[in-house]
Amino acid sequence: MATVAPTAVSTPRETDSRPAGTRRRGNTRWWLYIVLFLGLVAMVMPFIWMILGSFKTDAEIRQYPTEFLPREPTVENYETLFGRLDFTTFFINSIVVAVFVTLGNIVFCSMIGYALAKLEFRGKKLLFALVLGTLMVPGVVTFVPLFVLTANLGLVNSYPGLILPFLISPLGVFLMRQFMLSLPDELIEAARIDGASEWRIFLRVIMPLCGPAVATLAILTFLASWNNFLWPLVVATTEDMYTLPVALALYSVGQNAARYGLMMAGAVVVVVPVLAVFVILQRYFVQGIALTGIK
Repeated sequence: MATVAPTAVSTPRETDSRPAGTRRRGNTRWWLYIVLFLGLVAMVMPFIWMILGSFKTDAEIRQYPTEFLPREPTVENYETLFGRLDFTTFFINSIVVAVFVTLGNIVFCSMIGYALAKLEFRGKKLLFALVLGTLMVPGVVTFVPLFVLTANLGLVNSYPGLILPFLISPLGVFLMRQFMLSLPDELIEAARIDGASEWRIFLRVIMPLCGPAVATLAILTFLASWNNFLWPLVVATTEDMYTLPVALALYSVGQNAARYGLMMAGAVVVVVPVLAVFVILQRYFVQGIALTGIK
């Protein structure tokens, strides 16, 4: 009786059932992670170097080759800032100026933005064109006339002299106007039918919907005011009116050389409030940038 030899049955090789595009994205995604990680390191490294340098002595910072970590950490630079120098006064001055400038921009830029976005009046387009025109004028061009006006009003070396010239910014007006254009007109019309005044509509209907734009404006304005150096340097003529950037620039330079440790410790104190504000409002900041169309 003839026997049939068993034949090997070949099973089909398992194949990846994912689409080709998905496989290619998965294969190249790790390159994206590497690039993003390198970008993160490049961005964070100067801040880490600044923080570590604030705990070094000037001799250790100047030595070559330099060391990344402090050999003998010291808080002498911070003790000099808050002990020998009146750094608390400078910090309070910066807080007062930045807070009032930020609040002023939120209030006045929102009001002007609402008028340009939702109200109809003669000369509206011309006024908006002037706002856009001022965005293209460098601040250095108006610096001298602005200082002459401030001096003639007797506001030199005072809080009003540091605050009033920056209570309204063209960028803030443009940002609020662009955001308010996206709000539906039906809400305003319904409020007018109910007998609400324009002030009530602005305060009770419009502003509660402008959270992302207000957060964006607050971060940008606070950052610009907090880091402002040239205007406080000119307007503040006595030490009791110096802001942090001015005090840091003047007192971090000794008789013979720059005091780098003191400079880095002051930079840490300057950066921390800005980072805190950004971390608190970052979600609204990203949303406001997306909705207002700023690139």
